[in-house]
Amino acid sequence: MDSGWKGRVLVAGGLIGALTGLGAAYLIISKSQEHDEPPKIGAGDGVRLALLLLGLVRQIGELGAGQEE
Repeated sequence: MDSGWKGRVLVAGGLIGALTGLGAAYLIISKSQEHDEPPKIGAGDGVRLALLLLGLVRQIGELGAGQEE
């Protein structure tokens, strides 16, 4: 088994996360430019986003869990 696969997975995950974050920031900026004011993100929005991300990470963590070699 290739010993460098863990590093490649970490790099790929980091790049995907960074690109996703940049995309989300771009969407927030473009939406706020329509109204010509900074975005108003409240605590409720933060909690909803955190729960959504927690569920997403949990689902990603379960990928391949049922596979046996």
